[in-house]
Amino acid sequence: MESIQKLIDIFRKFPTVGSRTAGRFVYYLMKLPKNKIDELIAAIQELKSKIKLCELCFNPYEGDSNLCPICQNPSRNKNLLCIVEKETDLQSIESTKKFNGLYFILGGTVATMRKDEINGLRIEELKKRVKESSFSEIIVALNPTPEGKATSSLVESKIKELALMPASRLTHLAKGIPVGGELEYADEETLESALEGRK
Repeated sequence: MESIQKLIDIFRKFPTVGSRTAGRFVYYLMKLPKNKIDELIAAIQELKSKIKLCELCFNPYEGDSNLCPICQNPSRNKNLLCIVEKETDLQSIESTKKFNGLYFILGGTVATMRKDEINGLRIEELKKRVKESSFSEIIVALNPTPEGKATSSLVESKIKELALMPASRLTHLAKGIPVGGELEYADEETLESALEGRK
């Protein structure tokens, strides 16, 4: 049973996966034929070998360029930057088809302002991105959770340190997203409203 528990422990590290769900995953895999397991292993290996992160926004993509399709797209508004916590937040905003600017994936949030937590974010990369560009508006689109609010304050202070205001307007999503909610799970209409009502 050690091999079963080992795999359960691995699945438990996945976002939103608890012990019960992790166990279901493992017992489901046990019932699969070997060729399906081999297919899963090959898909995971391909993911690690072919997917890379965009040099500008850290969005994962597949291709030969150093930039993702969004950053390469000449029709995107280069004056708008939207800062999000994770890749799924970017995808959620993109699905509204109401934002035509660029993105920056921060890579997480902080619960406190401890140095080790802050170092886990792409703060220096963000400052470099903002400093080397000429954004007329920077949208801080982080989840309205305690961690998201703490991270928003940190991001805002770091951007203001660059003394770019008022050349760059700093805005936040409107309150269409419920307090404690997450962008990833918001419907398109709610996200669209939050984007349009940002301030």
